[in-house]
Amino acid sequence: MDKITFVIPTLNEVKTIPFLIKGLKELFNKIQMAYEIICVDGGSSDGTVEICNNLGVKVLFQKKQGYAEALLIGIFNSSGDWIVTMDADFSHPAEFILEFLKYKEDADIIIASRYIKGGFSCTGFLRKCVSRFICILFRYGLSLPVKDITSGFRLYKREVIKALEAQSFISTEFEILVEIFIEAYRKGYSFKEIPFGYTPRRQGKSHILNKIFRLFRGYLSLFWKFLKIRNSLKFADYDERAYYSLNPLQRYWQKKRYRIITDFIKKNGLTVDLGCGSSKIIQSLPEAVAVDISLDKLRYIRKTNRFIINASLDNLPFKDKIFTCIICSEVIEHIKGDNVFKEICRIIKPQGILIIGTPDYNSLIWKIIEFFYNFLGQGYKDTHITRYTNITLKEILKNYEFEIITQKYIFGSELIIKAKKI
Repeated sequence: MDKITFVIPTLNEVKTIPFLIKGLKELFNKIQMAYEIICVDGGSSDGTVEICNNLGVKVLFQKKQGYAEALLIGIFNSSGDWIVTMDADFSHPAEFILEFLKYKEDADIIIASRYIKGGFSCTGFLRKCVSRFICILFRYGLSLPVKDITSGFRLYKREVIKALEAQSFISTEFEILVEIFIEAYRKGYSFKEIPFGYTPRRQGKSHILNKIFRLFRGYLSLFWKFLKIRNSLKFADYDERAYYSLNPLQRYWQKKRYRIITDFIKKNGLTVDLGCGSSKIIQSLPEAVAVDISLDKLRYIRKTNRFIINASLDNLPFKDKIFTCIICSEVIEHIKGDNVFKEICRIIKPQGILIIGTPDYNSLIWKIIEFFYNFLGQGYKDTHITRYTNITLKEILKNYEFEIITQKYIFGSELIIKAKKI
């Protein structure tokens, strides 16, 4: 039976926590779903811990102060198939969790969002301004497609939590919510926002207002951390973002590659994209097989592609002579030796089409571009371990019994060849 875990940080919540726990128990006993409740206490002195113990919930204790420590202790000690993070003050009502459950198979993270259509927030002016500013800063400053990145009312699939590394987080307070989301998004996990109306606590004391300016500094530090790596391979959406890059040269390059390769593709038969990444090419081919060594990028393209395989290109898990069309773009230069050509030759059908692209290291233009690209610290810096030229690549293809049909260049430097297996 599926199980859900509730992670609730507490600090002097004696006026609200017994009613929240009883409400959760009544709700989930009614719908007959297995659950556990974890309260992580930050040093309550009003009897909160005693009440939690008396109500039979699991109580954990923080070693360090701060909301981040409480949240991380709770989620990393949970055992549910899904994990809900929520506040103890009734601002996150138990009944709303039924909304989470409606969408639990739609994404890896479900966010109760105040800032999408149908959502709202009834907080004070200062708190609302800070929250909206932080959401806008991360949404547009880091190109993150989420409107309420600071919402703490969320449902996580267990897979997401297992992929996170507790020691990697730098947050100490509520900015941990932003950091968890970005780390999950960076690894290719999907999310969905559903509308939620937030009303502040009616009893007890808020623990946010007295530290709001310290929180603001924490958010800015977090923004700087991710700004430095946002355009790097550390994000699963790197290849897709390059297609829409603000850099006109990079944008032109990606769109030109897309047009050439999609024009070369053999329309009938089974297609595979070897080393697909998160590119627009594979996303435009929903029935193609997507193969990549990066699990993060494969997770990211689950939204468009059903057939995804995590494998090394020199040891492909396919039968012989199965594919009518093989795409291998900007991959072979990252692989040492010719095993990838042996595998391509093995899995392609007779008369099958191979579309293969790589930088031409006999091109002066490419050498200049690569120098400046590496200088700026962008892209696949220093990972080109095998350097091909037009002549050497064609010789290899002919040795593996491919007939060159046509070739095109991007900016006189990236070579894309269309060949047929004979």
